[in-house]
Amino acid sequence: MANCAIVGINWGDEGKGRMVDYLTERFDVVVRYQGGGNAGHTVINEMGKFALHLLPSGIFRRGVMNVLGNGVALDCENLMEEIGALQAAGVAVSPENLMVSDRASLLLPWHRELDALEEARLKDKKYGSTKQGIAPFYSDKYQKKTIQAGELRYPRQLKAHLQDLLEWKNLILREVYGAKGYTMDEMMAWLERFGGQVCPYVADTGRYLRQAQAEGKSILFEGQLGALRDLDYGIYPYTTSSNTIAAYAPVGAGLPTASIDEVVGVVKAYSSCVGEGPFTCEWLGEEAEKLREAGAEYGAKTGRPRRVGPIDLVATRYGVETQGATSIALTKLDILSYMDKIPVCAAYEIDGQITRDFPFPALLEQAKPVTEYRPGWQCDISGARTWEQLPQAARDYVAYVEQAIGCPIGYVSVGAERDSLIVR
Repeated sequence: MANCAIVGINWGDEGKGRMVDYLTERFDVVVRYQGGGNAGHTVINEMGKFALHLLPSGIFRRGVMNVLGNGVALDCENLMEEIGALQAAGVAVSPENLMVSDRASLLLPWHRELDALEEARLKDKKYGSTKQGIAPFYSDKYQKKTIQAGELRYPRQLKAHLQDLLEWKNLILREVYGAKGYTMDEMMAWLERFGGQVCPYVADTGRYLRQAQAEGKSILFEGQLGALRDLDYGIYPYTTSSNTIAAYAPVGAGLPTASIDEVVGVVKAYSSCVGEGPFTCEWLGEEAEKLREAGAEYGAKTGRPRRVGPIDLVATRYGVETQGATSIALTKLDILSYMDKIPVCAAYEIDGQITRDFPFPALLEQAKPVTEYRPGWQCDISGARTWEQLPQAARDYVAYVEQAIGCPIGYVSVGAERDSLIVR
């Protein structure tokens, strides 16, 4: 059966969770392949409303195996809190439907502390971190100075490895930042408590996924954030510290031999952004506040107000190309219903020149939006379930975006609930 990646096309916050939740009905396995607890996927279904940060969004579907791959920043403390919240709401989460790669590295308490210390040092030049420890974690991983989840099974080796890391990490905390540092007893207590709770979920997920592939099972790869936050291809340095693109999915999932047959890119009908960095189409003031309130644009992890603006066709087209999207899910079309005319950022102006190509990051601060307008529909479309039920102006808007970004729009969402979706 076909394998599929669901990825963000823009800055993240596009609505990937609701699409994974919807599409998992077709899949046997859902794998998170990068990122950590620094962003949220909001899912609304018959069980309630949930903000997932680490758990794959397939966790609500019976019979689906959910995997946290080796590319994930494994925060045991936050993962167990998230599992507990879902279990309290009646969602079944156990080793029967959740596996954690034994090759995933642990995000430790010092990663969160270092994240906050560095943001404080940067002051007005900060990157806009969520302070969940992601950048220090990935820095340590690529320096080969992390603990892998599989080590939780081997206490003697784990303790010796931790002792080596502790000595090195305390040098940085104390000598660079003037922080207190950690003791061996503190770290072992943390690992025994939270690592011990995660340990039953830890498995050789690479073996499991190879077997699933051999049996012809279908796999859905779930990305976090979006193309413009990719470490290599995004708006560097205002990116995350991992690769958010679909091409990385097989590697971060633990199945490098997998081929991806379909890439569903998720795009909002307007733009939103959490964090620092250039955001060419950004609105400010009353206009922004009205759109933010209409779309409930506040971060699922931090609660921070999202920056908002009209859809950015330059950035979206670049995201489509970077992700290799084969189809698009356009979300939150219903939010635009209050507008009498729909603005779009159709191009950028840089140094007096008009361009429709996404520029090198260093030029983005100079970019100004070139805005065009499309007719609005000014009626409630949240009840539409077929393409024909949408007003003509809404269909025209979708068709316009589709043509501008060069990728077919296969799904249009008109609400947050699982069934508030039009399949074209």
